[in-house]
Amino acid sequence: MTEMDEIQTGNNSNNDESPDLSKWESIIWLSVLTAWISILSEYLVGAIEGASTSWKIPIAFISVILLPLVGNAAEHGSAIMFAMKDKLDISLGVAIGSSTQISMFVIPFCVVVAWIMGIPMDLNFQLFETAALFLTVIVVAFMLQEGTANYFKGLMLVLCYLIVAASFYVHVDSQPVD
Repeated sequence: MTEMDEIQTGNNSNNDESPDLSKWESIIWLSVLTAWISILSEYLVGAIEGASTSWKIPIAFISVILLPLVGNAAEHGSAIMFAMKDKLDISLGVAIGSSTQISMFVIPFCVVVAWIMGIPMDLNFQLFETAALFLTVIVVAFMLQEGTANYFKGLMLVLCYLIVAASFYVHVDSQPVD
């Protein structure tokens, strides 16, 4: 018997289960874990400069390539699993939705929070970062234009990512003028 059959016959046994956590327990856990992640994030940000110096890796490479790659590993895994199951629309939704969320909410939100905290932060990206973002958006738009996917398009996107990663690795930022 499928789930749809259970719903139509009113024989749905899933409705009898009670939630494991109450609403207030969920809110408390969410608050505790949010505080814990913010503490860990503070240590991570503090360690980036030391890691950059000791490993001789540019800070831009760590913050633009490594951190997002590791931080979104579960999201990348789910997108790959959906793609392997031929659910391309869900896979693309995960990938593009994440990018949209970061660019339209997270980055502007960080700017506002930094302004409230008195920390200088703006969206004034340097020419290199702007060009890299623009070119990757153009490449992805051309790849998605037909609405189909194949191994060659995937290979081109992976190679584009590797080119951007290599360029961030070798790029030297100019020192800001005070």
